[in-house]
Amino acid sequence: MDNGKPNWWSRPSSTPEAARIPSPPPTGDVTDRPGAGGADDGDFPLPAPQPPTTPAGAEAEGAGVTDLTEATGVSGAAEVADAGPAAEPEAAPAVLLTKSEPPAPAVAGPATTPAASTESAPAPQPASEPLHAPDEYRTPPYGEPGPWAPAPPVQHPSAPVPPQQAHVPPVPPQAHSHPQPPLHQQPHSGAPGAPWLQYDPWGTGGSGLPPAPAKKSRRGLAIVGALVFALVTGVIGGGIGAYVERNGGLTTVELPQADAGDTDRAPESVAGIAASALPGVVTLHVKGGGSSGTGTGFVLDTKGHILTNNHVVDSARSSEDISVTFSSGETARAKLVGKDTGYDLAVVQVTGVAGLKPLPLGNSDNVRVGDPVVAIGAPFDLSNTVTSGIISAKERPITAGGEKGDGSDVSYVDALQTDAPINPGNSGGPLLDSKARVIGINSAIRAAGGGSGEGDSASQPGSIGLGFAIPINQGKRVAEELINTGKATHPVIGVSLDMQFNGDGARVGEKGKDGSASVTPGGPAAKAGLLPGDVITKVDGQRVHNGEELIVKIRAHRPGDRLELTLTRAGKELTKTLTLGSSQGA
Repeated sequence: MDNGKPNWWSRPSSTPEAARIPSPPPTGDVTDRPGAGGADDGDFPLPAPQPPTTPAGAEAEGAGVTDLTEATGVSGAAEVADAGPAAEPEAAPAVLLTKSEPPAPAVAGPATTPAASTESAPAPQPASEPLHAPDEYRTPPYGEPGPWAPAPPVQHPSAPVPPQQAHVPPVPPQAHSHPQPPLHQQPHSGAPGAPWLQYDPWGTGGSGLPPAPAKKSRRGLAIVGALVFALVTGVIGGGIGAYVERNGGLTTVELPQADAGDTDRAPESVAGIAASALPGVVTLHVKGGGSSGTGTGFVLDTKGHILTNNHVVDSARSSEDISVTFSSGETARAKLVGKDTGYDLAVVQVTGVAGLKPLPLGNSDNVRVGDPVVAIGAPFDLSNTVTSGIISAKERPITAGGEKGDGSDVSYVDALQTDAPINPGNSGGPLLDSKARVIGINSAIRAAGGGSGEGDSASQPGSIGLGFAIPINQGKRVAEELINTGKATHPVIGVSLDMQFNGDGARVGEKGKDGSASVTPGGPAAKAGLLPGDVITKVDGQRVHNGEELIVKIRAHRPGDRLELTLTRAGKELTKTLTLGSSQGA
């Protein structure tokens, strides 16, 4: 290296090859060169010297020495003389012009010797005889380039290209690790107007040619391919996942299900009770008197007798007004057999219907609070509706009806209370025990407003867990009387009660209806010794608080039954026993 610039070593070659060897750039100012602007203007290689064509005398005048001095940057022989006799001769430039010329004449001074001239201009080697055989591969050794490295071609720029007008294309990255020289030190391509390009002696694109663009890395392509593959698979996987989530899989969904087994249920279960009783339950649709209603009933015998509530069929005037629908869907017309307002019971009959299934009757006296029960009916005209609950109370004295205002339509019931849901339309339906036996006739519900009313009343909001049923013992007796005689009898004690009394108990009035005696002469009460003004407080040991409760307790018995009454007279408590009489019901 000389002044930070590379030294190019060249083997001797023939004259045409030597003409392509570039001269080393000068180390000093080159402003005297055409187009040079100084050291900042850039270096240009000197053209190879040509063989001399002038006479020998002209050469002797120092033309060759002048050229050599300009090429090597030596200002004159006087500078050599200043070095002194002991000074070592200055090192020759890296690239020497080997011209076949005589040495320059000696310059005056002690340092000018023939030996120095000989060192400055060695004898040229024959151009046609190389130092060694051509190396086919020209492979450089490790380290700096060897003497057999290919010589760069001589480049002749026709005219300097202004930097601001030169179009320098982007040079692609090279595969080698050698540093790239500045742009003003890059060799020229040799073509007029061509840009200065990087010369790489180790490149594979040939001497003087721009390096071939580097091939795209396979690793980069692999990464791009992997990213594209991941994107595609992610989209496909997301679509498949969404489909699986929405549809439960890629195949047809088939849910697990239990095998078809035995559909029979235990007879005491709700399902067993319903299966046993539904064929004997009917739905009644009644029209007449400008009104219509829906209720429920159940079959009493194979003759077609059906028991229901009086308020269900009260508006009917003939058999054309009553339609009966069985659980199988079969319908038939029914005729009214008999009804009783005081007990709120009625019997109708269908004919020409085969396969009737009467429901068995239980004993309401055996019922205990907490016993499970099942109610069947048509609430809001929903036929064959089954609900279940328990007996929540017994002997609830309730009154229902009274729309006529004279008390002739008031029902007095010593009812069974249940929490089984009962709604309008359940009226007349059976209340069953755990053995599918009828223990009551569903008749009334307690309204949320605080009043009570019949089950099919449209004014009632619905079940609040307070339903009432007529005990089947009372219903059986009334049904038998209605079927046999068309009318029912009521048990009586033969007194008129003061319904305006506000004290505790039922008080015997001072006057009877229409001014008659309050105690019927010769009646059960008269025979037992009751007097007007007596206050009855108990019936068979059960407390009564008003006249309605006394009527309910008496009607819970049959005519001819014996009762023990506890009463208060003039501050004294008395006990009287009597036998119930009978009166014709309405």
